[in-house]
Amino acid sequence: MVPIIACSIVALAIIIERFWSLRRDKVIPDQLVGKIWHWVQQKQMTAERLRDLKEGSPLGRILAAGIVNANQPREIMKESLEDAGRHVVLDLERYLNTLGTCAAITPLLGLLGTVVGMIQVFSVITAVGVGDPGQLAGGISKALITTAAGISVAIPSLFFYRYFRGKVDELIVDMEQEALKLVDAFHGNANTDKKLGQAA
Repeated sequence: MVPIIACSIVALAIIIERFWSLRRDKVIPDQLVGKIWHWVQQKQMTAERLRDLKEGSPLGRILAAGIVNANQPREIMKESLEDAGRHVVLDLERYLNTLGTCAAITPLLGLLGTVVGMIQVFSVITAVGVGDPGQLAGGISKALITTAAGISVAIPSLFFYRYFRGKVDELIVDMEQEALKLVDAFHGNANTDKKLGQAA
């Protein structure tokens, strides 16, 4: 039971942390690309703003990498965005493998506890006989508690693991679209330039 309780605490901490860290407004601030394009056009993109952009949000970190390479050819700018994006994805997926591991091992820990408990019950039967059937049933029920506890931890852990995986995938797609808007703006897509001007 001790490892199962430890896994439940770890899983709960990860779920709370990921709910906080994967909020959409925290990952993809509203109209960020439009603001950046406005700053660029007004010659207001200072080193301090670039640093704040990089530290402000995951999307800002990606876009800052693109701005640094804005004077390079389109392909080099896209590569810099993709490279920054890979690092951001790792941050978004932080702790999810641990949550998945908790979901996978807690039923096994529960089953192990039940097997060990049943072995002890049958060892007692071998030593002293069946004795009181009520006590025997009580020993078996105690052994089964670990399996129930393991499954009770595994079900919500697996649910939130899948939920956060899907949320990260959705955020990645949206960040890619925002990054492409910035690339198009810097490299002459008139329609995108117009849209960003309106957004700013």
